[in-house]
Amino acid sequence: MSAQHVLDDLLDRTVVLGYGRLGHRLRRGSWPPIATDALRGRTALVTGANSGIGKAIATGLAELGAALTLVVRDRERGVAAAAEITAAVPGAAVSVTCCDISDLAAVRDFTADLARQVDRVDMLVHNAGVLPPRRTENPQGHELCLATHVLGPLLMTEALTPLLARSAAARVILMSSGGMYTQALHPGDIEYRATPYRGATAYARSKRIQVALTPILADRYAPQGISVHCMHPGWVDTPGISAALPRFRRLAGPLLRTPEQGADTAVWLAATDVPSGRFWHDRRARAEHYRARTRTSAADRERVWQYCAAAAGLPAR
Repeated sequence: MSAQHVLDDLLDRTVVLGYGRLGHRLRRGSWPPIATDALRGRTALVTGANSGIGKAIATGLAELGAALTLVVRDRERGVAAAAEITAAVPGAAVSVTCCDISDLAAVRDFTADLARQVDRVDMLVHNAGVLPPRRTENPQGHELCLATHVLGPLLMTEALTPLLARSAAARVILMSSGGMYTQALHPGDIEYRATPYRGATAYARSKRIQVALTPILADRYAPQGISVHCMHPGWVDTPGISAALPRFRRLAGPLLRTPEQGADTAVWLAATDVPSGRFWHDRRARAEHYRARTRTSAADRERVWQYCAAAAGLPAR
């Protein structure tokens, strides 16, 4: 391993240095530029795109030439975000559609409507996120973080597989979180019913599930030519952080990245041919675990996959 990679790993293990502005600043000098027309003629769906990292991802994709669909819950906010993107990227093709990713019935309706309107999807970025203060369930009775970060994206990806398969190089990107490093899989309590609920823990657990399932999804969709990637953005100053974790925002404010810095790896993954099934941060594949207690066994990964596939209405194989 090169000295640069050793330093890079140390930055991540310190967390504070690797996930904040400093980590991005120290690493970006070695990144080659992305061609400005890298995504010309390609289409992208970005969920949760009306603010924060999602809007920054959408803007970055538009700058590279992609035609965008912003998938949002609130149409008014989505239209405002689209206007901001087209102001920043004159001539960008941006449309807005509504879907609550946590509601599996809404996801089914959305994907069915989309299949009637377009003939292919090149990029699908699962960025929509929630961090509820108390245990909440979606209309189908699933814990809200699990529904939003895992079940909805699983169903949407499966339903859009025919459209993705028509792309020459389809990519699915899951926005995880560095907070997942604090959590193991809980195959006996995936819905977070057995212990007192904490929103931040539920969030991190669901993000751990995203990372654990990424290799399974990569294998599942490889025959259709679809690559699947998972990444975390570091610590980013977003409206969601301010609302859900105000104390963290006050303490870590000077260290937090801009939404554009947090979005960089997602944009890079969309425009770059890299191995499927891996976990990324700052344009480099990262370890899934830094603590022995969070390590995932093959049996636990399979149990979680079987549960989530059934909950989302997917055949497990």
